[in-house]
Formats: sequence, structure tokens, C-alpha cells
Amino acid sequence: MTTRIMIVDDSNMIRNRISRVCQAEASADCEVVATARNGLEALSMCAASNPDLVTMDLTMPGMDGEACIEALVKRYPNLLILVVSALSDKATAIRALKKGAHGFLYKPFTDDQLIASLRELSPVNA
Repeated sequence: MTTRIMIVDDSNMIRNRISRVCQAEASADCEVVATARNGLEALSMCAASNPDLVTMDLTMPGMDGEACIEALVKRYPNLLILVVSALSDKATAIRALKKGAHGFLYKPFTDDQLIASLRELSPVNA
């Protein structure tokens, strides 16, 4: 089973990198079904793209990642959320996890770290 992923990050470079890693790494068993630049875009795209897992930045314009996590968890309680953020303090990570995120990957990250995080959260492995 392929994990359907939506990438939410205001950085075009990060969106492209996560997408490239998913496409290049067949063993990751993932398919990028949507990309969004902020939380508002993510909310509007989620129903149409029906992702299994969302990679979520925290610092974005419009609607930040924490607010988006709360909204997504309310609407889609089975949706898996991996926070991918440069905010590396423990309080931020704990706050995101309490709001419904399932994992936290710190930027900068290696391709192997991203793949390992995606595999760990994949519904196939649940």
C-alpha cells in the first residue's frame, strides 16, 4: 500500500526536496498527492487530495502549522501528521504533539532521516 502524502511548507525548496525524496526512494512507498504553502491552503486541499500523512512546517504565513494541526485533527482524526520544522526547542515539539502531531523531524534533515520518519508513521506500518 502506498502512503498518500501532502506536504505543507512555505519553502518551495523544502516542498520540492520532500517530494523528490518520496519519488526517488521507492522503498519509502509514498506518493505526494498535494503540496501547500500554508495552513489555509492545506485545509482547502485536504478533502480533495485525501492524504494519509501530512508533513507540516510550523512557521508559515496566513495560518501557521500549530493552528493547521488543530484544524486537521478535528476534521480528519485518522490523519497522520509529521512536523518538519527548524524550531528545535522541546517546548515547541511537545506543543505540536499535544495538538495532534504524531512525530517531529528537525530541519535541516538528511534524506535518510526523512525516509525513516515517513516509514515510522506510515499507515502500512501501523
